[in-house]
Amino acid sequence: MPTESGSCATARQAKQKRKSHSLSIRRTNSSEQERTGLQREMLEGQDTKLPSSVRNTLLELFGQIEREFENLYIENLELRREIDTLNERLAVEGQTIDGAELSKGQLKTKASHSTSQLSQKLKTTYKASTSKHSNSFPGKAGGSRNFYVGSWEIWGGDSWIVSSFKTTTSRAICQLVKEYVGHRDGIWDVSVTKTQPVVLGTASADHTALLWSIETGKCLVKYVGHVGSVNSIKFHPTEQVALTASGDQTAHIWRYMVQLPMPQPTADCNQMSGEDEIEFSDKDEPDGDGDGSSDCPTIRAPLTSLKSHQGVVIAADWLVGGKQAVTASWDRTANLYDVETSELVHSLTGHDQELTHCCTHPTQRLVVTSSRDTTFRLWDFRDPSIHSVNVFQGHTDTVTSAVFTVGDNVVSGSDDRTVKVWDLKNMRSPIATIRTDSAVNRINVSVGQRIIALPHDNRQVRLFDMSGVRLARLPRSNRQGHRRMVCCSAWSEDHPICNLFTCGFDRQAIGWNINIPALLQEK
Repeated sequence: MPTESGSCATARQAKQKRKSHSLSIRRTNSSEQERTGLQREMLEGQDTKLPSSVRNTLLELFGQIEREFENLYIENLELRREIDTLNERLAVEGQTIDGAELSKGQLKTKASHSTSQLSQKLKTTYKASTSKHSNSFPGKAGGSRNFYVGSWEIWGGDSWIVSSFKTTTSRAICQLVKEYVGHRDGIWDVSVTKTQPVVLGTASADHTALLWSIETGKCLVKYVGHVGSVNSIKFHPTEQVALTASGDQTAHIWRYMVQLPMPQPTADCNQMSGEDEIEFSDKDEPDGDGDGSSDCPTIRAPLTSLKSHQGVVIAADWLVGGKQAVTASWDRTANLYDVETSELVHSLTGHDQELTHCCTHPTQRLVVTSSRDTTFRLWDFRDPSIHSVNVFQGHTDTVTSAVFTVGDNVVSGSDDRTVKVWDLKNMRSPIATIRTDSAVNRINVSVGQRIIALPHDNRQVRLFDMSGVRLARLPRSNRQGHRRMVCCSAWSEDHPICNLFTCGFDRQAIGWNINIPALLQEK
Protein backbone atom coordinates (compact mmCIF):
# COMPACT_ATOMS: atom_id res chain seq x y z
CA MET A 1 0.00 0.00 0.00
CA PRO A 2 2.70 2.59 0.77
CA THR A 3 4.23 1.86 -2.58
CA GLU A 4 0.90 2.35 -4.34
CA SER A 5 0.29 5.68 -2.55
CA GLY A 6 3.75 6.91 -3.58
CA SER A 7 3.04 6.01 -7.20
CA CYS A 8 -0.23 7.95 -7.12
CA ALA A 9 1.50 11.01 -5.68
CA THR A 10 4.19 10.82 -8.33
CA ALA A 11 1.59 10.54 -11.08
CA ARG A 12 -0.27 13.61 -9.79
CA GLN A 13 2.94 15.65 -9.71
CA ALA A 14 3.82 14.61 -13.25
CA LYS A 15 0.34 15.54 -14.45
CA GLN A 16 0.54 18.98 -12.86
CA LYS A 17 3.96 19.53 -14.41
CA ARG A 18 2.60 18.65 -17.84
CA LYS A 19 -0.27 21.10 -17.39
CA SER A 20 2.03 23.98 -16.43
CA HIS A 21 4.16 23.42 -19.56
CA SER A 22 1.55 22.35 -22.07
CA LEU A 23 1.85 25.52 -24.18
CA SER A 24 5.65 25.33 -24.50
CA ILE A 25 7.36 23.76 -27.49
CA ARG A 26 8.82 20.48 -26.29
CA ARG A 27 9.73 16.98 -27.33
CA THR A 28 7.55 14.46 -25.47
CA ASN A 29 6.98 10.73 -25.52
CA SER A 30 3.25 11.06 -24.81
CA SER A 31 0.77 9.97 -27.43
CA GLU A 32 -1.20 12.41 -29.58
CA GLN A 33 -4.38 11.43 -27.74
CA GLU A 34 -2.92 12.32 -24.35
CA ARG A 35 -1.62 15.64 -25.62
CA THR A 36 -4.90 16.61 -27.25
CA GLY A 37 -6.82 15.58 -24.15
CA LEU A 38 -4.57 17.64 -21.92
CA GLN A 39 -4.98 20.76 -24.06
CA ARG A 40 -8.73 20.25 -24.24
CA GLU A 41 -8.87 19.89 -20.43
CA MET A 42 -7.04 23.19 -19.98
CA LEU A 43 -9.36 25.09 -22.33
CA GLU A 44 -12.44 23.67 -20.71
CA GLY A 45 -11.23 24.88 -17.33
CA GLN A 46 -10.84 28.45 -18.60
CA ASP A 47 -13.52 31.11 -18.79
CA THR A 48 -14.01 31.69 -22.50
CA LYS A 49 -16.78 32.87 -24.79
CA LEU A 50 -15.47 30.97 -27.80
CA PRO A 51 -17.85 28.40 -29.27
CA SER A 52 -16.87 24.78 -28.85
CA SER A 53 -16.23 24.31 -32.58
CA VAL A 54 -13.82 27.27 -32.63
CA ARG A 55 -11.97 25.95 -29.59
CA ASN A 56 -11.61 22.52 -31.20
CA THR A 57 -10.27 24.08 -34.40
CA LEU A 58 -7.73 26.12 -32.44
CA LEU A 59 -6.62 23.00 -30.56
CA GLU A 60 -6.06 21.15 -33.80
CA LEU A 61 -4.10 24.01 -35.36
CA PHE A 62 -1.90 24.48 -32.30
CA GLY A 63 -1.24 20.75 -32.26
CA GLN A 64 -0.11 20.81 -35.89
CA ILE A 65 2.19 23.77 -35.20
CA GLU A 66 3.68 22.03 -32.19
CA ARG A 67 4.36 18.84 -34.15
CA GLU A 68 6.01 20.79 -36.95
CA PHE A 69 8.30 22.60 -34.53
CA GLU A 70 9.17 19.31 -32.86
CA ASN A 71 10.11 17.70 -36.18
CA LEU A 72 12.31 20.64 -37.16
CA TYR A 73 13.95 20.68 -33.74
CA ILE A 74 14.73 16.97 -33.94
CA GLU A 75 16.15 17.33 -37.48
CA ASN A 76 18.42 20.14 -36.30
CA LEU A 77 19.68 18.07 -33.38
CA GLU A 78 20.49 15.15 -35.67
CA LEU A 79 22.32 17.34 -38.17
CA ARG A 80 24.29 19.03 -35.40
CA ARG A 81 25.37 15.60 -34.12
CA GLU A 82 26.56 14.65 -37.62
CA ILE A 83 28.55 17.87 -37.90
CA ASP A 84 30.15 17.36 -34.48
CA THR A 85 31.02 13.77 -35.39
CA LEU A 86 32.63 14.89 -38.66
CA ASN A 87 34.68 17.57 -36.91
CA GLU A 88 35.84 15.07 -34.27
CA ARG A 89 36.81 12.54 -36.96
CA LEU A 90 38.75 15.15 -38.90
CA ALA A 91 40.58 16.24 -35.76
CA VAL A 92 41.54 12.65 -34.93
CA GLU A 93 42.68 11.91 -38.47
CA GLY A 94 44.82 15.01 -38.46
CA GLN A 95 46.71 13.80 -35.41
CA THR A 96 47.13 10.03 -35.67
CA ILE A 97 46.92 8.77 -39.25
CA ASP A 98 49.64 6.14 -39.79
CA GLY A 99 51.14 7.20 -36.47
CA ALA A 100 52.64 10.29 -38.06
CA GLU A 101 51.90 13.97 -37.79
CA LEU A 102 50.10 15.21 -40.89
CA SER A 103 51.07 18.52 -42.35
CA LYS A 104 48.41 21.17 -42.77
CA GLY A 105 48.35 20.70 -46.53
CA GLN A 106 47.88 16.92 -46.21
CA LEU A 107 45.01 17.38 -43.79
CA LYS A 108 43.32 19.75 -46.22
CA THR A 109 43.49 17.20 -49.02
CA LYS A 110 42.18 14.31 -46.91
CA ALA A 111 39.33 16.36 -45.42
CA SER A 112 38.04 17.76 -48.71
CA HIS A 113 36.11 14.64 -49.70
CA SER A 114 34.30 14.37 -46.36
CA THR A 115 33.35 18.03 -46.38
CA SER A 116 32.07 17.83 -49.96
CA GLN A 117 29.76 15.01 -48.90
CA LEU A 118 28.44 17.11 -46.03
CA SER A 119 27.93 20.13 -48.28
CA GLN A 120 25.95 17.96 -50.71
CA LYS A 121 23.70 16.78 -47.87
CA LEU A 122 22.98 20.34 -46.74
CA LYS A 123 22.36 21.54 -50.30
CA THR A 124 19.97 18.64 -50.81
CA THR A 125 17.99 19.49 -47.69
CA TYR A 126 17.67 23.13 -48.65
CA LYS A 127 16.60 22.63 -52.27
CA ALA A 128 13.77 20.39 -51.09
CA SER A 129 12.44 23.05 -48.71
CA THR A 130 8.69 23.57 -48.74
CA SER A 131 6.45 26.34 -47.52
CA LYS A 132 5.99 24.73 -44.08
CA HIS A 133 9.69 24.59 -43.27
CA SER A 134 10.69 27.94 -44.70
CA ASN A 135 7.76 29.97 -43.47
CA SER A 136 8.23 28.65 -39.95
CA PHE A 137 11.72 30.18 -39.85
CA PRO A 138 11.89 33.23 -42.14
CA GLY A 139 15.18 34.85 -43.00
CA LYS A 140 17.87 34.42 -40.38
CA ALA A 141 15.58 34.45 -37.40
CA GLY A 142 16.74 31.07 -36.13
CA GLY A 143 15.69 27.45 -36.20
CA SER A 144 16.50 25.31 -39.19
CA ARG A 145 17.01 28.23 -41.56
CA ASN A 146 19.61 29.86 -39.35
CA PHE A 147 21.28 26.51 -38.75
CA TYR A 148 21.66 25.69 -42.42
CA VAL A 149 23.00 29.12 -43.31
CA GLY A 150 25.44 29.02 -40.43
CA SER A 151 26.58 25.55 -41.44
CA TRP A 152 28.29 26.93 -44.52
CA GLU A 153 31.02 27.99 -42.08
CA ILE A 154 32.12 24.35 -42.10
CA TRP A 155 33.68 24.70 -45.54
CA GLY A 156 33.41 28.48 -45.93
CA GLY A 157 34.79 29.93 -42.71
CA ASP A 158 37.20 27.21 -41.57
CA SER A 159 40.00 27.63 -44.05
CA TRP A 160 41.84 24.58 -42.63
CA ILE A 161 39.10 22.24 -43.89
CA VAL A 162 38.71 23.39 -47.47
CA SER A 163 41.93 24.45 -49.14
CA SER A 164 42.51 27.13 -51.73
CA PHE A 165 45.53 26.83 -53.97
CA LYS A 166 47.45 30.05 -53.46
CA THR A 167 48.48 30.57 -57.04
CA THR A 168 48.82 34.01 -58.51
CA THR A 169 45.72 35.52 -60.05
CA SER A 170 45.99 36.46 -63.71
CA ARG A 171 46.79 40.10 -64.45
CA ALA A 172 43.77 40.22 -66.74
CA ILE A 173 41.18 42.69 -65.48
CA CYS A 174 38.31 41.00 -63.64
CA GLN A 175 36.29 43.74 -62.00
CA LEU A 176 33.24 43.55 -59.78
CA VAL A 177 30.70 45.98 -61.23
CA LYS A 178 27.39 45.48 -59.41
CA GLU A 179 25.90 43.54 -56.50
CA TYR A 180 22.25 42.50 -56.66
CA VAL A 181 20.90 42.27 -53.12
CA GLY A 182 17.27 41.64 -52.16
CA HIS A 183 16.72 37.92 -51.64
CA ARG A 184 16.09 36.70 -48.11
CA ASP A 185 17.88 33.39 -48.62
CA GLY A 186 20.53 31.70 -50.75
CA ILE A 187 20.39 32.05 -54.55
CA TRP A 188 20.60 28.79 -56.51
CA ASP A 189 20.50 29.99 -60.11
CA VAL A 190 21.17 33.05 -62.26
CA SER A 191 20.25 33.67 -65.89
CA VAL A 192 20.19 36.51 -68.44
CA THR A 193 17.38 37.21 -70.91
CA LYS A 194 17.94 36.54 -74.60
CA THR A 195 15.55 39.30 -75.71
CA GLN A 196 15.36 43.06 -75.22
CA PRO A 197 15.29 44.55 -72.68
CA VAL A 198 18.18 42.52 -71.26
CA VAL A 199 17.61 41.81 -67.56
CA LEU A 200 19.05 39.47 -64.95
CA GLY A 201 17.02 36.70 -63.30
CA THR A 202 17.73 34.95 -60.00
CA ALA A 203 16.10 31.91 -58.33
CA SER A 204 16.25 31.60 -54.56
CA ALA A 205 15.53 29.31 -51.63
CA ASP A 206 13.27 32.08 -50.28
CA HIS A 207 10.57 30.79 -52.71
CA THR A 208 10.89 33.76 -55.11
CA ALA A 209 12.44 34.59 -58.47
CA LEU A 210 13.55 38.18 -59.05
CA LEU A 211 14.30 40.13 -62.23
CA TRP A 212 16.91 42.89 -61.99
CA SER A 213 18.13 45.87 -63.95
CA ILE A 214 21.73 44.98 -64.78
CA GLU A 215 22.81 48.62 -64.89
CA THR A 216 21.24 49.91 -61.67
CA GLY A 217 20.89 46.77 -59.56
CA LYS A 218 17.23 47.61 -58.95
CA CYS A 219 14.66 44.81 -58.64
CA LEU A 220 12.14 45.07 -61.49
CA VAL A 221 9.80 42.10 -60.95
CA LYS A 222 9.21 39.55 -58.19
CA TYR A 223 7.61 36.17 -58.91
CA VAL A 224 5.98 34.53 -55.86
CA GLY A 225 3.94 31.75 -57.47
CA HIS A 226 5.94 28.86 -55.96
CA VAL A 227 5.49 27.44 -52.46
CA GLY A 228 8.95 25.86 -52.30
CA SER A 229 12.55 26.75 -53.00
CA VAL A 230 12.97 28.10 -56.54
CA ASN A 231 15.87 26.04 -57.89
CA SER A 232 16.36 27.37 -61.42
CA ILE A 233 15.29 30.09 -63.85
CA LYS A 234 15.57 30.19 -67.65
CA PHE A 235 14.23 32.72 -70.18
CA HIS A 236 12.34 32.04 -73.40
CA PRO A 237 14.51 32.54 -76.52
CA THR A 238 12.15 35.04 -78.20
CA GLU A 239 9.47 36.18 -75.72
CA GLN A 240 9.32 37.86 -72.30
CA VAL A 241 8.50 34.57 -70.59
CA ALA A 242 10.38 32.81 -67.78
CA LEU A 243 10.55 29.13 -66.76
CA THR A 244 11.21 28.31 -63.09
CA ALA A 245 11.64 24.96 -61.31
CA SER A 246 10.82 24.48 -57.65
CA GLY A 247 10.95 22.25 -54.61
CA ASP A 248 7.14 22.25 -54.65
CA GLN A 249 7.40 19.56 -57.40
CA THR A 250 6.28 21.91 -60.19
CA ALA A 251 7.76 24.05 -62.95
CA HIS A 252 6.05 27.35 -63.76
CA ILE A 253 5.91 29.33 -67.00
CA TRP A 254 5.11 33.00 -66.40
CA ARG A 255 5.08 36.20 -68.43
CA TYR A 256 6.72 39.41 -67.31
CA MET A 257 6.89 43.00 -68.53
CA VAL A 258 9.68 45.28 -67.37
CA GLN A 259 10.55 48.92 -67.76
CA LEU A 260 14.22 49.63 -67.25
CA PRO A 261 15.12 52.52 -64.92
CA MET A 262 17.65 55.16 -65.93
CA PRO A 263 21.18 53.90 -65.33
CA GLN A 264 23.21 55.47 -62.53
CA PRO A 265 26.96 56.07 -62.47
CA THR A 266 28.79 52.88 -61.51
CA ALA A 267 31.32 52.99 -58.71
CA ASP A 268 34.85 52.31 -59.85
CA CYS A 269 35.98 48.91 -58.53
CA ASN A 270 39.77 48.67 -58.69
CA GLN A 271 41.34 45.43 -59.75
CA MET A 272 42.21 43.33 -56.71
CA SER A 273 44.20 40.20 -56.18
CA GLY A 274 42.29 37.01 -55.53
CA GLU A 275 44.91 36.18 -52.90
CA ASP A 276 43.46 38.59 -50.31
CA GLU A 277 41.50 35.99 -48.36
CA ILE A 278 39.41 37.30 -45.48
CA GLU A 279 37.16 35.08 -43.38
CA PHE A 280 33.58 36.23 -42.92
CA SER A 281 30.94 35.65 -40.30
CA ASP A 282 27.17 35.72 -40.78
CA LYS A 283 27.03 39.41 -39.87
CA ASP A 284 29.09 40.23 -42.97
CA GLU A 285 26.43 38.84 -45.30
CA PRO A 286 24.34 41.41 -47.19
CA ASP A 287 21.06 42.23 -45.53
CA GLY A 288 18.21 40.74 -47.52
CA ASP A 289 16.12 43.85 -46.89
CA GLY A 290 18.84 46.24 -47.98
CA ASP A 291 17.90 46.93 -51.59
CA GLY A 292 14.42 45.64 -50.88
CA SER A 293 12.41 43.81 -53.48
CA SER A 294 9.22 44.63 -51.60
CA ASP A 295 8.41 47.72 -53.68
CA CYS A 296 8.75 46.11 -57.12
CA PRO A 297 5.79 44.69 -59.12
CA THR A 298 4.76 41.19 -58.03
CA ILE A 299 3.55 38.32 -60.21
CA ARG A 300 1.57 35.80 -58.15
CA ALA A 301 0.35 33.19 -60.64
CA PRO A 302 1.87 31.43 -63.68
CA LEU A 303 0.54 31.15 -67.20
CA THR A 304 1.13 27.40 -66.99
CA SER A 305 2.11 24.96 -64.27
CA LEU A 306 3.86 21.70 -65.21
CA LYS A 307 2.92 19.11 -62.57
CA SER A 308 3.88 15.61 -63.69
CA HIS A 309 6.81 15.05 -61.29
CA GLN A 310 6.62 13.19 -57.99
CA GLY A 311 9.62 14.90 -56.43
CA VAL A 312 11.57 18.16 -56.27
CA VAL A 313 12.02 19.77 -59.70
CA ILE A 314 15.65 20.79 -59.61
CA ALA A 315 16.07 22.38 -63.06
CA ALA A 316 14.22 23.28 -66.27
CA ASP A 317 15.15 24.61 -69.71
CA TRP A 318 13.64 25.53 -73.08
CA LEU A 319 14.25 23.43 -76.17
CA VAL A 320 15.40 25.30 -79.25
CA GLY A 321 12.48 27.36 -80.61
CA GLY A 322 10.77 27.65 -77.21
CA LYS A 323 7.78 25.43 -78.04
CA GLN A 324 8.84 22.67 -75.67
CA ALA A 325 10.43 22.61 -72.22
CA VAL A 326 12.34 19.96 -70.30
CA THR A 327 12.41 19.50 -66.51
CA ALA A 328 14.69 17.43 -64.25
CA SER A 329 13.53 16.03 -60.93
CA TRP A 330 14.57 14.12 -57.85
CA ASP A 331 12.07 11.45 -58.88
CA ARG A 332 14.91 10.28 -61.21
CA THR A 333 13.13 11.36 -64.39
CA ALA A 334 13.26 14.23 -66.84
CA ASN A 335 10.04 15.29 -68.55
CA LEU A 336 9.52 16.89 -71.96
CA TYR A 337 6.42 19.12 -72.19
CA ASP A 338 4.49 20.89 -74.90
CA VAL A 339 4.45 24.51 -73.69
CA GLU A 340 1.18 25.52 -75.35
CA THR A 341 -0.89 22.61 -74.03
CA SER A 342 1.16 21.77 -70.87
CA GLU A 343 0.92 18.12 -71.91
CA LEU A 344 3.66 15.63 -71.10
CA VAL A 345 5.29 14.55 -74.38
CA HIS A 346 8.01 12.21 -73.08
CA SER A 347 9.19 10.96 -69.72
CA LEU A 348 12.93 10.33 -69.83
CA THR A 349 13.86 7.49 -67.49
CA GLY A 350 17.07 5.62 -66.83
CA HIS A 351 19.00 7.48 -64.13
CA ASP A 352 19.54 5.43 -60.96
CA GLN A 353 19.47 8.39 -58.57
CA GLU A 354 18.12 11.93 -58.32
CA LEU A 355 18.74 14.32 -61.21
CA THR A 356 20.71 17.46 -60.48
CA HIS A 357 20.50 19.49 -63.70
CA CYS A 358 19.31 19.58 -67.31
CA CYS A 359 20.45 21.64 -70.29
CA THR A 360 19.37 21.99 -73.91
CA HIS A 361 21.50 22.57 -77.00
CA PRO A 362 21.28 26.15 -78.34
CA THR A 363 20.62 25.12 -81.97
CA GLN A 364 19.65 21.42 -81.98
CA ARG A 365 17.02 19.25 -80.32
CA LEU A 366 19.44 17.72 -77.83
CA VAL A 367 19.08 17.46 -74.05
CA VAL A 368 21.69 16.53 -71.46
CA THR A 369 20.71 15.48 -67.92
CA SER A 370 23.06 15.00 -64.95
CA SER A 371 22.52 12.95 -61.83
CA ARG A 372 23.77 11.90 -58.43
CA ASP A 373 24.42 8.44 -59.95
CA THR A 374 27.77 9.90 -61.26
CA THR A 375 26.57 9.87 -64.89
CA PHE A 376 25.09 12.27 -67.39
CA ARG A 377 22.89 11.28 -70.32
CA LEU A 378 22.52 12.72 -73.80
CA TRP A 379 19.00 12.58 -75.26
CA ASP A 380 18.52 13.08 -79.01
CA PHE A 381 15.14 14.34 -80.28
CA ARG A 382 16.29 15.43 -83.74
CA ASP A 383 14.51 12.48 -85.36
CA PRO A 384 10.82 12.51 -84.27
CA SER A 385 10.55 8.73 -84.69
CA ILE A 386 13.72 7.83 -82.74
CA HIS A 387 14.69 9.13 -79.31
CA SER A 388 18.19 7.85 -78.68
CA VAL A 389 20.08 8.12 -75.40
CA ASN A 390 23.76 7.82 -74.55
CA VAL A 391 25.13 7.32 -71.03
CA PHE A 392 28.49 8.78 -69.99
CA GLN A 393 30.39 7.62 -66.94
CA GLY A 394 33.32 9.96 -66.56
CA HIS A 395 32.97 11.05 -62.93
CA THR A 396 33.29 9.39 -59.53
CA ASP A 397 30.76 11.53 -57.63
CA THR A 398 27.55 13.51 -58.25
CA VAL A 399 27.51 15.26 -61.63
CA THR A 400 26.24 18.70 -60.62
CA SER A 401 25.78 20.04 -64.16
CA ALA A 402 26.49 19.28 -67.79
CA VAL A 403 26.12 21.98 -70.46
CA PHE A 404 26.43 22.31 -74.23
CA THR A 405 28.70 24.70 -76.03
CA VAL A 406 27.83 26.35 -79.34
CA GLY A 407 30.08 23.85 -81.10
CA ASP A 408 30.09 20.09 -80.65
CA ASN A 409 31.16 19.90 -77.02
CA VAL A 410 29.63 19.07 -73.64
CA VAL A 411 31.24 20.29 -70.42
CA SER A 412 30.42 18.44 -67.17
CA GLY A 413 31.18 19.42 -63.56
CA SER A 414 31.07 17.24 -60.48
CA ASP A 415 31.36 17.00 -56.73
CA ASP A 416 34.49 14.91 -57.40
CA ARG A 417 36.17 18.31 -57.96
CA THR A 418 36.74 17.81 -61.68
CA VAL A 419 35.38 19.37 -64.86
CA LYS A 420 35.56 17.41 -68.11
CA VAL A 421 35.24 18.53 -71.72
CA TRP A 422 33.70 16.06 -74.17
CA ASP A 423 33.40 15.91 -77.95
CA LEU A 424 29.87 15.04 -79.12
CA LYS A 425 31.29 13.15 -82.09
CA ASN A 426 33.41 10.88 -79.89
CA MET A 427 32.37 10.80 -76.24
CA ARG A 428 34.17 7.65 -75.16
CA SER A 429 36.64 9.70 -73.15
CA PRO A 430 37.02 13.42 -72.33
CA ILE A 431 39.28 15.57 -74.45
CA ALA A 432 40.28 17.66 -71.42
CA THR A 433 40.06 17.30 -67.64
CA ILE A 434 40.25 20.17 -65.16
CA ARG A 435 41.13 19.23 -61.58
CA THR A 436 40.20 21.65 -58.80
CA ASP A 437 40.34 21.78 -55.00
CA SER A 438 36.60 22.08 -54.35
CA ALA A 439 33.25 20.72 -55.54
CA VAL A 440 32.00 22.37 -58.74
CA ASN A 441 28.44 23.68 -59.02
CA ARG A 442 26.47 24.94 -62.07
CA ILE A 443 28.99 25.84 -64.73
CA ASN A 444 28.52 28.02 -67.82
CA VAL A 445 30.47 28.41 -71.07
CA SER A 446 30.71 31.69 -72.98
CA VAL A 447 29.39 31.61 -76.52
CA GLY A 448 32.12 33.52 -78.37
CA GLN A 449 35.43 32.58 -76.76
CA ARG A 450 34.15 29.41 -75.04
CA ILE A 451 35.51 30.28 -71.61
CA ILE A 452 34.29 28.03 -68.78
CA ALA A 453 33.22 29.73 -65.53
CA LEU A 454 33.45 27.38 -62.53
CA PRO A 455 31.57 28.27 -59.31
CA HIS A 456 32.89 26.41 -56.27
CA ASP A 457 31.74 25.36 -52.82
CA ASN A 458 34.75 27.16 -51.33
CA ARG A 459 33.51 30.60 -52.53
CA GLN A 460 35.89 30.82 -55.48
CA VAL A 461 35.04 31.38 -59.17
CA ARG A 462 37.66 30.27 -61.69
CA LEU A 463 37.89 30.72 -65.47
CA PHE A 464 39.33 28.06 -67.80
CA ASP A 465 39.56 27.59 -71.53
CA MET A 466 38.27 24.48 -73.32
CA SER A 467 41.70 22.83 -73.27
CA GLY A 468 41.81 22.98 -69.48
CA VAL A 469 44.19 25.93 -69.09
CA ARG A 470 43.34 28.17 -66.16
CA LEU A 471 42.89 31.80 -67.19
CA ALA A 472 41.96 33.62 -63.97
CA ARG A 473 40.35 33.52 -60.59
CA LEU A 474 37.80 36.21 -59.79
CA PRO A 475 38.81 38.57 -56.97
CA ARG A 476 37.77 37.65 -53.43
CA SER A 477 38.62 39.88 -50.50
CA ASN A 478 37.11 41.70 -47.56
CA ARG A 479 35.67 44.22 -49.98
CA GLN A 480 34.25 42.14 -52.77
CA GLY A 481 33.34 38.64 -53.88
CA HIS A 482 31.11 35.92 -52.49
CA ARG A 483 31.09 35.15 -48.78
CA ARG A 484 29.49 31.72 -49.06
CA MET A 485 29.26 28.85 -51.55
CA VAL A 486 28.96 30.03 -55.18
CA CYS A 487 26.06 28.15 -56.78
CA CYS A 488 25.92 29.21 -60.42
CA SER A 489 27.53 31.28 -63.18
CA ALA A 490 26.11 32.80 -66.36
CA TRP A 491 27.79 34.63 -69.24
CA SER A 492 26.30 37.58 -71.14
CA GLU A 493 29.13 38.49 -73.49
CA ASP A 494 27.34 41.21 -75.44
CA HIS A 495 26.41 43.32 -72.44
CA PRO A 496 28.57 46.47 -72.28
CA ILE A 497 28.71 46.66 -68.47
CA CYS A 498 28.60 43.13 -67.05
CA ASN A 499 29.49 40.08 -69.12
CA LEU A 500 29.59 37.48 -66.31
CA PHE A 501 27.20 36.89 -63.41
CA THR A 502 27.54 34.66 -60.37
CA CYS A 503 25.24 33.92 -57.43
CA GLY A 504 25.71 32.22 -54.10
CA PHE A 505 24.40 31.26 -50.73
CA ASP A 506 25.37 34.67 -49.35
CA ARG A 507 22.02 35.82 -50.83
CA GLN A 508 23.52 38.01 -53.53
CA ALA A 509 24.24 37.92 -57.24
CA ILE A 510 27.30 39.70 -58.60
CA GLY A 511 27.89 41.24 -62.01
CA TRP A 512 31.49 41.15 -63.28
CA ASN A 513 33.29 42.79 -66.18
CA ILE A 514 35.85 40.39 -67.63
CA ASN A 515 38.36 41.88 -70.05
CA ILE A 516 38.31 38.87 -72.36
CA PRO A 517 40.97 40.09 -74.85
CA ALA A 518 43.41 40.68 -71.98
CA LEU A 519 42.41 37.36 -70.45
CA LEU A 520 43.23 35.46 -73.64
CA GLN A 521 46.43 37.44 -74.16
CA GLU A 522 47.69 36.26 -70.77
CA LYS A 523 47.13 32.69 -71.95
